[in-house]
Amino acid sequence: MTQSLPGQRPARQGESGESNGLPVVVAGAGPYGLSVAAHLRAQGVPVRIFGEVLGSWRHAMATGMFLKSTPDATDLSAPEPGGRLADFLRVHGEPELTELTPIPCDVFVRYGQWFQKRYVGEVEAARVVAVDRAEGSGPDFTVRLDDGQEFAARSVVVATGLNGLAHIPAVLRALAPEGPGPGALVSHTSHHTDLSRYAGRRVAVVGGGQSALESAALLHEAGAEALVLVRERKVLWGTTPVLSRPWAHRITRPASPLGTGWILAAVCRAPGGVRRLPAAARLLLFRRALGPSGGWWLRDRVEGVVRVGTSRRVVGAEATGGGTAVRLEVAGPRGTVRTLDVDHVLAATGYRLDLDAVPFFSPSLRRALKCVPGSKAPHLSGFLESSVPGLYFTGSLAAPMFGPMMRFVAGTEYAATRITQHTVRRRTPR
Repeated sequence: MTQSLPGQRPARQGESGESNGLPVVVAGAGPYGLSVAAHLRAQGVPVRIFGEVLGSWRHAMATGMFLKSTPDATDLSAPEPGGRLADFLRVHGEPELTELTPIPCDVFVRYGQWFQKRYVGEVEAARVVAVDRAEGSGPDFTVRLDDGQEFAARSVVVATGLNGLAHIPAVLRALAPEGPGPGALVSHTSHHTDLSRYAGRRVAVVGGGQSALESAALLHEAGAEALVLVRERKVLWGTTPVLSRPWAHRITRPASPLGTGWILAAVCRAPGGVRRLPAAARLLLFRRALGPSGGWWLRDRVEGVVRVGTSRRVVGAEATGGGTAVRLEVAGPRGTVRTLDVDHVLAATGYRLDLDAVPFFSPSLRRALKCVPGSKAPHLSGFLESSVPGLYFTGSLAAPMFGPMMRFVAGTEYAATRITQHTVRRRTPR
């Protein structure tokens, strides 16, 4: 478990006099879990938060990766001033970051660890393996951990991020009957912390977004022969930020944590308004608002450096060489199909939101969860509460209800404040 450092302000648990009450369980210690726990503890709500602090950022991203978001869009939500990324850098005497400074993942991890020690306090390393509604008339839950401990909880906040949601197309999954991974013929980008293991080998990277393009650059720089297969007709790149934009540009294309433009600005400023849209419109916005693209700072490491094939779609895959290599059938722009021989396939094919992939719900609890029509993501109230009272969802699983901002760190403030307001209200005697 992780404790606060000596001499730092402790988390203010129990100020409301409810320290002996049932805790709120936060499953996950990523940006959303830490932010929710910080706000709850600031309100005196007993909290138990489980997981590894920014575990996915430490173990599901290759060494050398940068955040695509700008510094102003990567702040965790603290219950009081002083918890921004800029504050962390200033406290540690590190240079200020601007929109023209890509943020290394390791800097963000250190920021998250500092935030946890300052605002959250103890994070328990145990893993939640079972959640069920407790017997009786109350909305309480029974929670079991991987160490066998079982206890009652007043509410549960699911902040597990993208864990378990990695998507590999069926045509590629067939290459790894025992499961994809770094040692198999196919893996997902989330399986890697070090791509140098493929030095001297041929790797096909399937996908056209940031994960695909940055992985391809890292593979090339590690000595691998990388080829990116992109379904779209061209690769899209972000534009280089302008620190001081003319006022006319600021009006016609207002800035937001997700980029410039009125649509992005609107969905970032009013996630609650997105929730009021018809389900079909929300899903269209979720899928189309931010298409696959590469960060502006990555372009020079890919264009003219790494082989990129556009309008390419993998239609077949088989193991060759006694299971040591792969032969891909790739459809081209005019329907022609060609074969490609590689040593490994790296799927940068994103994630699928699916409640069935959350492993710790009991069957009865899962059946009680309503989904967004046309999706396997949970239907949520304006306070991110599911159809099961006291069970909340944050992050990407909330994006089909509240818009694409929930897929990014920038959504932590909205989620943390709304969940905390509702939790405190539910706990207050009437």
